[in-house]
Amino acid sequence: MEEGISSIKPTDLRGILNYVPRFLGQTFVISLDGSIIENENLPNLLLDIAVLRSLQINVVIAHGVGKQLTELAAARGMAISNADGSGVTDRDTLDLAIRASSRASHQILEALTQCGLKCAITNSVRSTPIGVLKGVDYLRSGKVDRVDSEFLSHLISKNIIPIIQPIGFDRNGHTYRINSDLLAIEVAFALKATKTIFVTEWDGLEIEGRFAHQVSVETLESQLAQDANRAAMTEPFLSKAKHALAGVKGGIARIHILNGNIHDGLIREVFSNEGVGTLVYGNEYQQIRQARRSDVPRIYNLTSGSVEKEELTRRTIESIEENIHNFYVYEIDDNLVGCVLITRFEEDPKTAEINALFVHPLYQRQGIGSKLTNFACLKLEESGAEQVLALSTQSVGFFETLTGFVESDKTMLPAKRRANYDSQNRNSKIYVKRLGD
Repeated sequence: MEEGISSIKPTDLRGILNYVPRFLGQTFVISLDGSIIENENLPNLLLDIAVLRSLQINVVIAHGVGKQLTELAAARGMAISNADGSGVTDRDTLDLAIRASSRASHQILEALTQCGLKCAITNSVRSTPIGVLKGVDYLRSGKVDRVDSEFLSHLISKNIIPIIQPIGFDRNGHTYRINSDLLAIEVAFALKATKTIFVTEWDGLEIEGRFAHQVSVETLESQLAQDANRAAMTEPFLSKAKHALAGVKGGIARIHILNGNIHDGLIREVFSNEGVGTLVYGNEYQQIRQARRSDVPRIYNLTSGSVEKEELTRRTIESIEENIHNFYVYEIDDNLVGCVLITRFEEDPKTAEINALFVHPLYQRQGIGSKLTNFACLKLEESGAEQVLALSTQSVGFFETLTGFVESDKTMLPAKRRANYDSQNRNSKIYVKRLGD
C-alpha cells in the first residue's frame, strides 16, 4: 500500500486537486470485469478507489464473473450455456454463476477491507427474465427491472461502498443472471451518477482495429449503426460500446473504459485530461456547436473587448467570416457566450492550434473555457491531429493548470506560423498538448 502511495508525485497531486471541487459529493459507478478481480493489480486498483473516497467521491462497485464462471465450469468438466449473462442461462449455468459471484464479491470485499474501507454486498437489483427473443428462450438470463436507489443511497451516506453482483431477483425471489455492463449502466441511471467506469483487461475501445482514446456519442452511434463498422467492432469491445452509448444517451455525462492492469490507472483516468483509456462523452458538450455565417458579427462583438485589452489577436469581420467554419461557439439560452477557433497547418497536418478562445466575463469561472478547449482537442484528435498548440499573453494559469498543456517555445511552431509569430511581436507564451498519449 505504501508503494502505491509513494508513486503519486507532487505534480500529480496538484492535478488531482484541480478536479476535487468538480467531483465533490458526486457518484461514480465502477464496473469490474471478472478477469480484473482475479488480477494481481486488484489491490492497487482498490487503493485508487480508496483515494476517490478520501476525496468525498461516492463509489458503487458492480462486477462481472465471466472469468470465474468459465474457470469453475472447466474445473467441474461442465459446459456452460453463456459466460457473460447476455445469452441463454440454463439452470446449471445459473448455479455456477451464483457460486462464481460469491467468490468474486468476497475477493472485492477482502481487498476493500484491507484498504480500510467499509463495504457491503447488496441485493438491491430487482430483475425480470429477458424472455423469448427471436424464438430463443433466454431462460434464467435477466434484465434490470428496478434498482433500489434509496437503499444504495443510505449505504453511501454511511460511508459504505455497495458491492453489486451480476445477479438479480424478481418479485418472488427467483434468481436471474445479469450482464455486468448492463447492470453498471442501470445502477448509474438510478443513482444519477456522474460517471460509469468500465475496468477491463483491455486498453479501451477499438474501432476498425484502432484504439479510440476519446469518442463522441455521435461518432460511436454512427459506428454501431453501420453494418460494416459493426463487424469491425467485435467482442469484447462491442458490449462495452453498446452500453456506453446507451449510458451517455441516457444522461451519464462521461463513460470511461480502461485497462485495470495499469498501475494508478483509475486515478490517471479520472484526474487528468489525457487519461489512459477510452472516454465516451456526450452531454458535457451539448451547448457547443459549429459556428454559422450568421454568427460572424456576434463573434466579432464578443471578442472585441478582449482584443482591446490585448488578450486576443485582432481579427476583422472579414477574417472571422473567412474562417467561420473553423469556429465553435458555446450558447446558453440562444446567447453566444464563448468561442474557439481551430487552425490546421498544411505544412504540418499532425499539428493544429486553438485560437480566439474567449468566454464572456459574466460566464467566466464556470468551466466553459475548459469545455471549449477540451472539445476542440477532441475534434482535432478525431481528425488525425497529434498535437495542439495554444498561444497566450494573459491566460498562463488557465493553460498550465486546467487544460493539460505544457509550456514550450517557438521551435514547436510550423515555419509559416513561426514567421507570423515573430512579425506580431506579442511575445505570447507557447503551450503544447500531445493528443492520444
